[in-house]
Amino acid sequence: MTATNALPVREPPVLLEMRGIVKSFPGVQALRGVHLRLNPGEVLALLGENGAGKSTLMKVLGGAVVADRGEIEINGVVQHFTTPHDSRQAGVAVIYQEFNLVPGLTACENIFLGQELSRAGFVLHAQERRRATDLFQRLGVTIDFDIPCRFLTTAQQQLVEIAKALAFEAQIIVMDEPSAALTSHEVTRLFAIIDELRRQGIGVIYISHRLDEISTVADRIAVLRDGLNVGERSIEDVTRGELIELMVGRELSDEFPRRSVLIGPPRLQVQGLTRGRAVRDVSFTVRRGEILALTGLVGAGRTETVRLIFGADPRDAGEIQVDGRVVHIASPHDAIAAGIGLLTEDRKLQGLMPGHSVQENFGLPNLERLSRAGFVRLRKERDEFAHYVKALHIKIHDAEQHAATLSGGNQQKVVLAKWLARNCEVLIFDEPTRGIDVGAKYEIYLLLNELAAAGKAIIMISSELPEVLGMADRIIVMHEGSVTGEISDARSASQEQIMQLAIAKPRHADPPAGSIVKS
Repeated sequence: MTATNALPVREPPVLLEMRGIVKSFPGVQALRGVHLRLNPGEVLALLGENGAGKSTLMKVLGGAVVADRGEIEINGVVQHFTTPHDSRQAGVAVIYQEFNLVPGLTACENIFLGQELSRAGFVLHAQERRRATDLFQRLGVTIDFDIPCRFLTTAQQQLVEIAKALAFEAQIIVMDEPSAALTSHEVTRLFAIIDELRRQGIGVIYISHRLDEISTVADRIAVLRDGLNVGERSIEDVTRGELIELMVGRELSDEFPRRSVLIGPPRLQVQGLTRGRAVRDVSFTVRRGEILALTGLVGAGRTETVRLIFGADPRDAGEIQVDGRVVHIASPHDAIAAGIGLLTEDRKLQGLMPGHSVQENFGLPNLERLSRAGFVRLRKERDEFAHYVKALHIKIHDAEQHAATLSGGNQQKVVLAKWLARNCEVLIFDEPTRGIDVGAKYEIYLLLNELAAAGKAIIMISSELPEVLGMADRIIVMHEGSVTGEISDARSASQEQIMQLAIAKPRHADPPAGSIVKS
């Protein structure tokens, strides 16, 4: 056959095409003609800052939001989604960061909820169990079908969500921040499952703020900014720096801003903190102007330790000193009075009242100072809050805006503002940048540096090792409730050194090479 008679090469089929998607809300243009393409067996990383339009676009795809204009095509067929049911029927499954599971139902019951296998009005439980077994075998995992989902780990609940998607033969699976609450081992397992979905021809849209994992899991990236497409690249053709620049719209010369601060005397000293097996004889010191990172694998006892310092949990033993004075902390009220503030890991559930205004959230821990004769001095509260809105660059429409409507970065700033208003000398940040985009992360890092420069003592809990190495002056590593080592010069350390200590048995690990002092 001659070249002139050769059959034309066909382009690979497109699984999903979203064209010209427009969506407005009162006062906000969320999407401004966004395009998105997904091929079978492809993992597309959808990236952008908080407020860029990612969530709105995925809600349009999931049928939870109806677009003002635009077209969705799946396997060449134009779709019209007005409800999530329409989207599921077309083969789309959206796994949100907050799982859509009924906690009291078992894994099997959750998988088939709303699509039960039945005959003559009776659920065929045996058939459902066989089908569920097949689904988990397809994923290469096993799950206990007989216990309620509330007793499953976060990673296991995520697997139930994925199995749910496969149960109604989803061709497109959207994963929103799927690794946010997983251990490193669980993330590795998740990536293996995504590879299996890829081999089965399923298209995956992967949303994450963790840039380190994008190059591992994704084939291609698409970036949104201010409701517009600003870039699409093959993963091999983009560097980390270019990715950050696409997302924030400017070059960040240093992802972790450097600082030069004179570190002073101890501000916080804890000795022998103990609570059962969760926290075992933990001792360390944080000095004026210092950022101390508390790290380790998920479940190492980091959060449990700072909860003891803050009085959120009772301790069995241990002593706490602030500026050389022993303080007796039996409750958060005592900790606040001693000048200690805690920005919790889960800001939505523990750090904020989402249904209340941002000004009310700001005033809550400051009511004693902002009240007179039992009445809140609203003007004083408003004026103080306005000061911090300006100082911290908090993006709000007005002070009455509900905290739930803010982006993750702005929610974090509101929580920070209320503790700064208390003039806390010791600030504890538990996963301060979890779920926050790279631009907002940079602003949080600048704030941490400014607080340290003002003489505050800062404890930063983080699971992101680049963040630990980039921001901390000193690192304490924990495992199974105990301190396994200290890295005295964080800037000269490596991720490998931290991981060796993070998996070491307490008090039995040999110190790796480098500036490490054994606990």
